[in-house]
Amino acid sequence: MSNFTDEELLQMIKNRDHPFDLYLILTTDISDLNLALFSYEYLPKAFAAEILEINKRSLNEQLAATKMITAADDPTATVLGILTIGKTPQDFLPGAYVQFLRIDGNELTDDIIDSLTIRGSILDQVRRLDDKLIAHNRVAVDITSGPLEKRTALYLMEAVQQITRNAIMHRTYEATNAPVRVYWYNNRIEILNPGGVFGEITSENFGESGLTDYRNPNLADAMRTFELVQQFGIGIPIAKRLLAEAGHPRPEFEIDNTHTRVTIYAR
Repeated sequence: MSNFTDEELLQMIKNRDHPFDLYLILTTDISDLNLALFSYEYLPKAFAAEILEINKRSLNEQLAATKMITAADDPTATVLGILTIGKTPQDFLPGAYVQFLRIDGNELTDDIIDSLTIRGSILDQVRRLDDKLIAHNRVAVDITSGPLEKRTALYLMEAVQQITRNAIMHRTYEATNAPVRVYWYNNRIEILNPGGVFGEITSENFGESGLTDYRNPNLADAMRTFELVQQFGIGIPIAKRLLAEAGHPRPEFEIDNTHTRVTIYAR
């Protein structure tokens, strides 16, 4: 005899033909969504102003059209809705956060001089992680090699952002309590996320230009709407090119069935 309730069985039937980011979270409703974030930040980026003016859909219809809820007459939130505009996403997806550590040394056992657990929506996580990374990215000033002062950051932040955002976008949010980990050592930054190879991506072709597959295709589209990522499939190639141009060693990639690790070395 099944131990599932009728409601749980209905959820599994509805979910089975969708990627995980469109699964329903039955314990949610519209009160769990940040409607101001949706109306004033997400919608204006998703649709042109004239389209929003002409389109007289109700709020629930707009939420359903953007896949944040199940349907206009059923405001059960999707995983996408909770991650993108949820008030407290970690209440429903406990591993959906970022753990940042600044380690004074090159080993995990060395002293930790700064740490931050970054929760909230995907937009909150990206913004707060960016703030933390920028704060630690010290700038060297060279006044001896030429007539003009030359300032050089330890890491090229655009490249680091490409990789950290890629980790948040491509990680698995299903059946795990593990966060995205960003560990900043004295000689490198390591970005580790749960979820390894997926679809057409293998450990051999990971990061190659033009090759991509999406564990979270709707989340990827939402992050592009928020202008957190650019054209799909080019984040890692862009980061590799930028790091090479800035004189960094080649980044290292470790990927298997359970996790992905990217290591960026200092100049």
